[in-house]
Amino acid sequence: MKPRKVMIIGAGNVGTAAAHAFVNQRFIEELILVDINQDRVEGNRKDLADAAAFMPGKMDISVRDASDCSDVDIAVITVTAGALKEGQTRLDEQKSTSKIVASIVPEMMKGGFNGIFLVATNPCDIITYQVWKLSGLPKNRVLGTGVWLDTTRLRRLLAERLDIAAQSIDAFILGEHGDSQFPVWSHSSIYGKPVNEYSLEKLGESLDLKRVGEIARDTGFEIYHQKGCTEYGIGGTIVEICRHIFSGSQRALTVSCILEGEYGETELAIGVPAVLNQDGVKEIIELKLDNAEREAFQNSARVIKDSIALL
Repeated sequence: MKPRKVMIIGAGNVGTAAAHAFVNQRFIEELILVDINQDRVEGNRKDLADAAAFMPGKMDISVRDASDCSDVDIAVITVTAGALKEGQTRLDEQKSTSKIVASIVPEMMKGGFNGIFLVATNPCDIITYQVWKLSGLPKNRVLGTGVWLDTTRLRRLLAERLDIAAQSIDAFILGEHGDSQFPVWSHSSIYGKPVNEYSLEKLGESLDLKRVGEIARDTGFEIYHQKGCTEYGIGGTIVEICRHIFSGSQRALTVSCILEGEYGETELAIGVPAVLNQDGVKEIIELKLDNAEREAFQNSARVIKDSIALL
């Protein structure tokens, strides 16, 4: 069997958290690190190799230039120009991050990259679209982590309030990985029941679903302000998406996908439910949204398109 290879471009907090999760979950044969800071990336390689030595089996951990990528299955982009300043949003990272991405992706394509791009930097949806345009790859082979982490947070919050396993909850978020995202309560359920029907039966009261959605949206920023970065949650998100791609699981996750008519939108990437297989995005699931959700989706699409226009 061909060795499965993942390249992480950007060995900072997010990149190394994802790398450590790959080491622990052990479903790839080679992990490749790329970073402009050669001392840092080599130190991380050695540190991760030490961690890997405790695990069963063998995993190669190497350092390369991004252009040395013709044998890479999935390239994960985690590069960023630096930490956000007080009061900034994910969209404020666009100018600096897009410049870095514009210098990397063309060189990778010249180097023969023919795998799948997974974007995990901010602003996620805009950079996902940029990578698609720069790479010239089919839309199914460029995706972003999107709102899958936000969806997982939403399920965790509900699970904590209802004292059940998060895996029992079918609830998710659509739209921008940012301020305009929104929960899709019209298609959310617990054991087949609407969320608040189950809450009434179990707790005797309804949950404030609007507030739950706001907390899910804002948790990333709270973590950032409390510890200076987010890393473990997004690291786990990266690895889970890659696992579903490699395994061809056919599972639907809410990731950032290129739309070409789905949901009435084109020329953008945005968080929607998508079935994943070994070719990347197999299918985008189009949900019948209620009026408020449809308006929220259109608003989120406008936010993303306004930023794409600045690329």
